[in-house]
Amino acid sequence: MSERRPIVGGNWKMNLLKADAADFCRRLTAGLGAAAAEVVLFPPFPLLDAVVRGVGSSTVAVGGQDVHPEAAGAYTGDTSALLLRDVGCTWALCGHSERRRDHGEDDELVARKATAAVAAGLLPMICVGETAEERRAGRTLQVLETQLDGALSGRPDPFVIAYEPVWAIGTGDTATPEIAQEAHRHIREVLADLVGEPAAAAKRILYGGSANPDNAAELIAQPDVDGFLVGGASLDPDRFLAIISACGS
Repeated sequence: MSERRPIVGGNWKMNLLKADAADFCRRLTAGLGAAAAEVVLFPPFPLLDAVVRGVGSSTVAVGGQDVHPEAAGAYTGDTSALLLRDVGCTWALCGHSERRRDHGEDDELVARKATAAVAAGLLPMICVGETAEERRAGRTLQVLETQLDGALSGRPDPFVIAYEPVWAIGTGDTATPEIAQEAHRHIREVLADLVGEPAAAAKRILYGGSANPDNAAELIAQPDVDGFLVGGASLDPDRFLAIISACGS
């Protein structure tokens, strides 16, 4: 196991209601114990206050699923890093594949969001990953290099990377441990070029492609896999706790 402390993030996406969130937080905090992993929840914006209250004084952190690059202004429907911080968040997702797909976010915008998050005192979790078409074309490593170079152009620090093989999100497919390790190793090599080898060695790189209780232990055993950004399995506190447990205690 690496000396890098694992992180397990739960991205609820557009799911759960306030009562569900309160019940989830009760069950999560009751079952967490002395987990080795750092745990963060990314609920929908309307649930942020309920989740911050629900996790209370536990070690569970809360983050926004997105963040606007500007601190304030006429941006209807958007949320700034300052607003996230004000409600109790300490994290922000930047450049999730569904934001890239559904809202046309490019690497330049992701870079601005990550920079804004750091400026407001949030820790950005920057998402990168290839589509099925890009993988079939043998462009996985090239795509990762391009996305990392663009997303980190503002030189945010600190940051965490989440590798999302887009072809494995919500499809039931999962990268084998060997596939995940190859991508994570390459990400760390690219980071070494961008931020220097010592900093790259300390950066945490999470796997974000349909992680679940059945594959978590094999994935976390890989030398460059430092935790998970969990989608569907994060909606069930028992399954989420099982993934956290796979990271050690």
